Amino acid sequence: MIRPLAALLASLVVFQASAQAQSQMELNQQAGTTLQDADRQLNAAYTKLRTRLGPESRARLQAAEEAWIRFRDRECAFIGGPTTGGSIHGMIVAQCQARLSLARVKDLEAQLNCPEGDLSCVRE
Repeated sequence: MIRPLAALLASLVVFQASAQAQSQMELNQQAGTTLQDADRQLNAAYTKLRTRLGPESRARLQAAEEAWIRFRDRECAFIGGPTTGGSIHGMIVAQCQARLSLARVKDLEAQLNCPEGDLSCVRE
C-alpha cells in the first residue's frame, strides 16, 4: 500500500533534516525558504528566455508555463496527500514544489543554452 510508504519516506525526511533543525516549524520554514529560492531561479530563467523570444513563441511559453505550474501544484498536492492535516504536510508539499521547480529551471536553461543547429531549440 502506498500510504504507509509515503509516511515512511516523510518520516525519513524529517529524521534527516532534524540534525539541522529542532522543530517541525523550523523544518517547514526551511522548506519554505528553499521553495522561495527555487521560485526566484525559475522566474529568472523564465524571464531571460521570454526576452529572447518573438511574440508567438512568448505566448506559447506563457501557456506552457501556466500549464506547468498547474501540473506542479497538482502533483505536489498528490504527493502530499497522505500527510494532509499533519504538521509535516507543508514541508512535504514545499519540498516537492522546490524539486520540480528546479527541474523546470534546468529545462528552461537548456533552451537558453541550446547549441546552434539543434532543431528542438526555440530561436524566434
